[in-house]
Amino acid sequence: MESWENQEPELKQGNKGKSYLYMLVAFLLFIFAIDLLTVSMSQLNNSVAKDLFLATKNPFVSLFIGLLMTALIQSSSTVTASVVAVVASGSMTLEQAVPLVMGANVGTTLTSTLVSFSYIMKKKAFKRALSAGILHDIFNILTVLILLPLELYFRILSKLAVFFAHIFAPNADFEGEVVFHKVFTRPLTEWINEVIDIPFLTTIMAVFLVFGAIKLLASSVYKAFVLDSFKDISNLIFKKTVMALIYGLFFTAAVQSSTVTTSLIVPLVANKKVSLKKVFPFIVGANIGTTITAAIAAIYKSEAAIALAIVHFLFNTFGALIILSIPSVRNLPVKLALYMGTKSAESRLIGFAYILLAFFIIPFLLIYFSND
Repeated sequence: MESWENQEPELKQGNKGKSYLYMLVAFLLFIFAIDLLTVSMSQLNNSVAKDLFLATKNPFVSLFIGLLMTALIQSSSTVTASVVAVVASGSMTLEQAVPLVMGANVGTTLTSTLVSFSYIMKKKAFKRALSAGILHDIFNILTVLILLPLELYFRILSKLAVFFAHIFAPNADFEGEVVFHKVFTRPLTEWINEVIDIPFLTTIMAVFLVFGAIKLLASSVYKAFVLDSFKDISNLIFKKTVMALIYGLFFTAAVQSSTVTTSLIVPLVANKKVSLKKVFPFIVGANIGTTITAAIAAIYKSEAAIALAIVHFLFNTFGALIILSIPSVRNLPVKLALYMGTKSAESRLIGFAYILLAFFIIPFLLIYFSND
């Protein structure tokens, strides 16, 4: 079977044409799924909604719920888009949703870490690969450690988000009644809700639709725009810090998945194509680029949902500015990643233990005991 690079130009063009069509279908499906989720959540019985989101009153539990949910389905885009829909439905406040988005940012890093385990049989390559995979984890964890206390004590992210959201929706009342901007799919989503007449079932179905739409959209955009481009310019991407950040932002915004772009980095580092220090700005840019999903999900929703999408952007952007602008802090994630890579290469169990503890066992135990 011929590789993508060896295909005839006409065949390449035909494949790209299909990718464009799939991309359009996926985008429409995404808008429909988010709208369906918003409508179904707004129609959930109040007691059910209360039970579902009671834990969000505790910001630390919310953080780990976001982390665990994202680790389980391996898509922060699905989780953040779903949280936007929940906020839009009025079942959750903006302040309650902020830690969930932070947790989703950490949970999404699991995929690139798992990719590094494909090199587990090669000790030196595994050391480099795991360091690259875990670098994304460390950056997001540091960002949470810096910004979560500021949000809890000063509401810095939510207040700034409401300020900026008022610019886009100047007459909005963020504390009062939820205001909806109806999207073109609303008649269909309302009809489906009436036919099924079980809001909880419709909500579950909508979550799966969001997940499927994002996967389809990521795949089609990657094939149409990123596959050739990334291979052609990979040698230029990492020469300068600013350019690496911009490329990371661009590619991730295109495919709406930071896991796709950061997972591309792991083989490059493992095979000595680029150093860990040089890929770090690219990963940071990917972290900012992934916020496009929440922005799209918020376009036709409530003003509070727009504010949450801005929170997601501010969180990732502030993290990038704080960590990259301070030299001593900028080198910390790389040093920690290298240390973990070295220790995991010495004993493979350390790598497995890290994944189980950080992404599953600790979040589950904290959520479980907090609800007792």
